[in-house]
Amino acid sequence: MAAFAVSALFMVFFLVSVRADRRRFRNAVLLGLSLTCLLLGLLLQIPQLPPVTADIVIMLVVLVPALGLLALGVFLVANGLTMVRKEGRSLGNLLSLLTGLAVFAVIALLLAARSGGSAALDGLMTTTVLLSAYVSFLFACFLGYAYLYGRLAVRGDVDYVVVLGAGLLGGDRVPPLLAGRLHRARQIYLAQTGRGSRPPLLLTSGGQGPDEKVPEARAMADWLLARGVPEEHLRLERRSRTTQENMQFSRALMVEEKPDYRCVVVTNNFHAFRAAMTARRAGVNGQVLGSPTARYFWPSATIREFVAVFWEHRAVNLVVCAVLLGPGLLVTLDG
Repeated sequence: MAAFAVSALFMVFFLVSVRADRRRFRNAVLLGLSLTCLLLGLLLQIPQLPPVTADIVIMLVVLVPALGLLALGVFLVANGLTMVRKEGRSLGNLLSLLTGLAVFAVIALLLAARSGGSAALDGLMTTTVLLSAYVSFLFACFLGYAYLYGRLAVRGDVDYVVVLGAGLLGGDRVPPLLAGRLHRARQIYLAQTGRGSRPPLLLTSGGQGPDEKVPEARAMADWLLARGVPEEHLRLERRSRTTQENMQFSRALMVEEKPDYRCVVVTNNFHAFRAAMTARRAGVNGQVLGSPTARYFWPSATIREFVAVFWEHRAVNLVVCAVLLGPGLLVTLDG
């Protein structure tokens, strides 16, 4: 029963934190801790089940994660090969392939250690399991809460719809990934205009890269103009090079025109939660909405987002990882 009580306590903390600001990563961790304690409480009830039922539950607890891990590795490797074929061999495109290979490496290490290895191999296995469990827990938290955050809908009127830029094709053409963001932003604009509200201003945000002929904001604005958005309903932010600058410079424009503004920010769905955390740090008064992304692109992009979030919180994560190295070292020394 204690595990259920702890789970309920974490859930209360989660709800309070979300009410205060839904754009914090701690919300994801609190939700993950609550669900983990709930699962632990359920597992502790196994001895009270009838013997046959208990055996079935134990088999499921062991087999489902094992088969799921194997299936995950296969999926990530297959997706990684698709990414390389369609998008090229950049590090970002290789992430799902590398993660899938890492899954198989962990499985191989576990099998080697179980077959009777050295103390060094046992220590390496202990360290690998602990670090993998920690990173996997954080990734599951990130994935689960990002999904919940992505279910967010626009409520009430907004003054601005901010669209985050991305690289252009041929130096001046909007690629499909960016077109998806602009299409979603235009949908929000039309929905608010159609219900009799004052039309929000569409703020395109993106500077000019070294290989681009025009600022991304200009190409995005031209895309919207070609689809019927009046020029007087457009604002351009032409200086930003990063998501942080997107938020900072866009906020400055909005504050200058309307200090009490309210906005929504549009990006791709895999980027929405991390962009929301960036918006919070930049002081942007608004939530972030995601546009659909090609399915084959989503796994690598999501892993990349998680790696970025992990590194943004590196002070805590590196300390935890250093602590987790201890048990593996002790196993090695004891051997």
